[in-house]
Amino acid sequence: MTPSLRSAGPAPDVVGRLQALFQELRADNLALLDGVYATGVTFEDPLHRVEGLAELKAYFGRLYAAVESIRFDFDTVIAGPGEAMLTWTMRMRHGRLRSGEELALPGATHIRFAERVHYHRDYFDAGALLYERLPVLGTVIRAIRRRV
Repeated sequence: MTPSLRSAGPAPDVVGRLQALFQELRADNLALLDGVYATGVTFEDPLHRVEGLAELKAYFGRLYAAVESIRFDFDTVIAGPGEAMLTWTMRMRHGRLRSGEELALPGATHIRFAERVHYHRDYFDAGALLYERLPVLGTVIRAIRRRV
């Protein structure tokens, strides 16, 4: 799917580089992060906050270690001077989540940048990613969600 773009002008090059990065990123090519992220980047998601490019590489190294396949389908990009919001659906197979069954998780990313991204925050439902996929806890969480 081709993402739609809403901005006063074309999306900054850094947004395109970020999108391309997440189509290629794997545990064995984390050096690709160097071309997109600033050395002092702050990265946040519902599970962690990391400071610095070295910590970001370590974090992604742990995340991608058991990933069998992953891709991001970008939907909407809203870009302005020095920042952008992107919506996406992550499609992933992970050996420790549902026996490698493909998971589809919608989310959004807010970035701030100059030449490189210096702030990156992901928004997604951590329960849908992890907790609902655990054998006992997942059953309990799904039951609670049905009642609410």
